[in-house]
Amino acid sequence: MNFAEIPFLFVFFPLCVGCYLFTKRIRYRNAVLLTFSLLFYAWGEPLKLVLLLLSAAVNYLLARSIAANRGNKLCKLSLILSLVFNIGMLGVFKYTDFLTGNINRLFGLSIPAANIVLPLGISFYTFQIMSYVIDVYWENVAVQKSYSKLLLYISLFPQLVAGPIVRYSAIADEIDNRRTTLTDLSDGLCRMILGLAKKVILANQLSLLAQTYLTDTAETSSVVATWVGLIAYSMQVYFDFSGYSDMAIGMGRIFGFHFDENFNYPFMCRSIQEFWQRWHISLGSFFRDYLLYLPIFGKRRQVLSLFLVWFTTGLWHGASWNFIAWGLYFGVFIFIEQKLGKKRLKKIPNVIMHIYNKIVIFIGFGIFYYDNCPGLGDFFSAMGKFLGNLFGFSGNGFFRAEEFTSGPYNESVLSSVYLMKYIWIFLLSVVICFPVLGWAKEKIKGCSIPVRATAQLVSSVFCAALLVICMIFLISSNNNPFLYFRF
Repeated sequence: MNFAEIPFLFVFFPLCVGCYLFTKRIRYRNAVLLTFSLLFYAWGEPLKLVLLLLSAAVNYLLARSIAANRGNKLCKLSLILSLVFNIGMLGVFKYTDFLTGNINRLFGLSIPAANIVLPLGISFYTFQIMSYVIDVYWENVAVQKSYSKLLLYISLFPQLVAGPIVRYSAIADEIDNRRTTLTDLSDGLCRMILGLAKKVILANQLSLLAQTYLTDTAETSSVVATWVGLIAYSMQVYFDFSGYSDMAIGMGRIFGFHFDENFNYPFMCRSIQEFWQRWHISLGSFFRDYLLYLPIFGKRRQVLSLFLVWFTTGLWHGASWNFIAWGLYFGVFIFIEQKLGKKRLKKIPNVIMHIYNKIVIFIGFGIFYYDNCPGLGDFFSAMGKFLGNLFGFSGNGFFRAEEFTSGPYNESVLSSVYLMKYIWIFLLSVVICFPVLGWAKEKIKGCSIPVRATAQLVSSVFCAALLVICMIFLISSNNNPFLYFRF
């Protein structure tokens, strides 16, 4: 089931909220959320629900074993078994065909593809449950003795499919002790609508520009057209994923849960390191806390650990060489920035730093875009065409006016989308990449009560209008899932 579709917005979610608010005791509210969460997952993945329940059961038992066997070998063995099981699940379901395909190419074999369908959200819920088991082992959290409560944590539908990766410690107390106020309902609903608008109004429209200039007309796109498509795609990914995170955080708030923020206006960054402190924060903090500082190589080796983290970050996103290259690409620039040091970076003028990091970031999203690269040859071929267009080596020229004013193809095909038709979406997206709403809220906080009341009314009307606009877009378009559903 997709957050950005009418059955979810006007049937499933209102029904869930109604049942939740109708019950008063926390145990019944947990039962409502667990039931709806399992229904949500089973809607699109009925058979894979068994896998989710199995994962929760195995890790529940192993975490209990860790807590019951402190100080002996069975404690560490339970942790190892949990890690092997979880990483093994990801390996089997996500990377089997990728590995067999590359082995076939390398050794000239013909091992048949397993054609395993990737379970929805497996990367997210597996990382969540791994963080829980490791935290139990490190004694950062108390073991959860109720299987149903642990299953609720893992399967909670607002963040089940595409994050954020919620730590158990963040909501452990709220599983048993939480309440929903009118402020929670109001703020949560507004956050949901803003996230939906990011997806439906901005991300979906930006995807048309990106597809036009990076795929449909890639063979003939000029330098300017390629850069426009690249910037459009970068903002598409941001608004698509941050929109989902906003909806997840908003829904969590309605049910009394307070999820951590997953994005903090990443395009405002001054360096690549800062970008990754602002982008997909829950994934970055996971690798930082559970991989970067561990003595995996016998003792802590900074360079090897850094590149292991970025190799893993790339591989986590998918079974394709472009994702591995994308992770290592950012790892190289972070390594360079660390070697230069914070003092040297601070001496570089802001203008230069912003130009440098935006170019690096946008090119990184270009690498991310070409995800149909099961073999290295496929990846190098795609990158050769992309970089050739981007820097003018392909012979398509620097700029052609017809690409932006009359459409690359005829009006009967999707690739007829051109920049001037969507210029307002493009410019609006650039503006919203900055904390305009946050700045306005801070200004209003210091105003008088009548001004704040007026601002609240305007905000409510604005959210209602956004919801109506989103409905218009949803009714007139096909189902368009969030990008991170596939990860």
